[in-house]
Amino acid sequence: MTATLLLSGGIVVAGPDSVPGRSDLLVRDGVVVEIGPALDAPGAHRVDCTGRVVMPGFVDAHSHADGVAHTEDVQLANLRQGVTTVITGQDGVGQAPGDGTYADSYFGALNGANPRYRGDGIAGLLASYDGSGSLNVGYLVPAGTVRHEVLGLERRSPTAHELQRMIELVELGMRQGALGLSTGLDYVPGIFADAVELAALCGPVARHDGVHVSHMRGGYEQAAPLGIAELRTIADLSGVRTHVSHFHGPAQLIRSLMAAFAAASEVTFDAYPYRRGCTLLAMPLVPPELLERGPDAVAEHLRDPELRAALVSSYGPVIAERPDMATTWAERTTLVHVADAKHAWVAGLTLADAAVRLGRHPLDLAYDLLGRSALQVSAVIATPVQRDVDELASIFTDPRHAAGSDGIYVGAHPHPRGWGTFARFLGRYTRDRGDYDLPTAAAHLSTTAARAFRLGRRGRIAPGWVADLAVIDLARVQDAADYGNPRQAALGIDDVVVAGAHVLADGRLTGIPAGRGVRRERREARTR
Repeated sequence: MTATLLLSGGIVVAGPDSVPGRSDLLVRDGVVVEIGPALDAPGAHRVDCTGRVVMPGFVDAHSHADGVAHTEDVQLANLRQGVTTVITGQDGVGQAPGDGTYADSYFGALNGANPRYRGDGIAGLLASYDGSGSLNVGYLVPAGTVRHEVLGLERRSPTAHELQRMIELVELGMRQGALGLSTGLDYVPGIFADAVELAALCGPVARHDGVHVSHMRGGYEQAAPLGIAELRTIADLSGVRTHVSHFHGPAQLIRSLMAAFAAASEVTFDAYPYRRGCTLLAMPLVPPELLERGPDAVAEHLRDPELRAALVSSYGPVIAERPDMATTWAERTTLVHVADAKHAWVAGLTLADAAVRLGRHPLDLAYDLLGRSALQVSAVIATPVQRDVDELASIFTDPRHAAGSDGIYVGAHPHPRGWGTFARFLGRYTRDRGDYDLPTAAAHLSTTAARAFRLGRRGRIAPGWVADLAVIDLARVQDAADYGNPRQAALGIDDVVVAGAHVLADGRLTGIPAGRGVRRERREARTR
């Protein structure tokens, strides 16, 4: 690893409150040491940035790269967008604490399985990312996993002793460097937890100045006020800061909810610039009361032809009547990943097309695939009514917004957001539409998330700050991935620096393993 690096001739955008200007950057031992014109550093490794923009490395506020961040494909997907840090452990389900078995069985189609994790807790998980590749990886204590460690899949409130054990697991995770606590309040077993339980778990998070990151209960869209009200209750009871995951819905509703929340406590949210979502196929298609029995029980139920047929008859009409699904749901649902080897070939097809090819009813086929795959099936789903670009832009320009791709990298035909979110923000919303100027883009793509997750001296360019840097050709930058060809690397970002190491050069990985597990910036634990 080269100890001294000189980036010369670029337009430096130091952060949200900066004035962009041509300057050189001198980096030594992983940090920026000098910014100025015509710097000289004999023997330094030089990167010519003439005609390009140098920005703080981007922070993906919501990533599912948990088990795959070490792979070249995922490193390229992120670095080619300027992303240097990804935040994992999302939606209340992750490998640590515990041995990772539950997360792998439930969220394997979203997160993948980290082959370097040895069941040695959050400290061990973070250590598994040190030197494993070119990306920094932060981790949130997943509340659902904590609950599963103590209560399994029992649908009840914890006893005082059990709650104390859960609090101790969160406290330990925070002491070991976790960035906060994530909750997935539509997933099992997180769905069983009430606001009082969650506020108790957020107690140690607040004391360590961490953040509560939540996939809200009950979905989003018009139901968002109920979910936000619960998060506000948790914040009021615990004093924790709040970050809302993949927030989507009517723009005016989102902005008004965020403004009201921010009047009482610190709140941020992430969102991505795509109209389609991606999730486990079971989430929209299996009745909640069945999902609550856990993945093994659900898969067993769906492997029974008679039970499957009864479910098609009883729940099919319910799906068709839901505004987010409607009668055309099968035509708008594209399969991403099917774990069952016999049917893996259907990835990339809509459920409607796959059903025609196999001579099956779409819902019966979906249930059969879920049963055969032990629920390890994911899908991209388009909503019946999609928002226009102007409405999306009004969400992204809210000052509390941080870019989060919700990137899912498992599967033969994934959602393109993992390959294109940050490039689209730069190309479409900064260069083409002018919704962001460059300092504002730095805020939304880097600084806001770095501050929310307490990443220490990351998120801006200044002497003494970590040299995570993205070099951007603003004239060329754009996302290349689409729904037909989702694994296409973005264009216009060919050089990236992580911790002072030139990890992406001329668009190719250099092989320098400068990435690490990012531990939360240490601050004195506080009392309310």
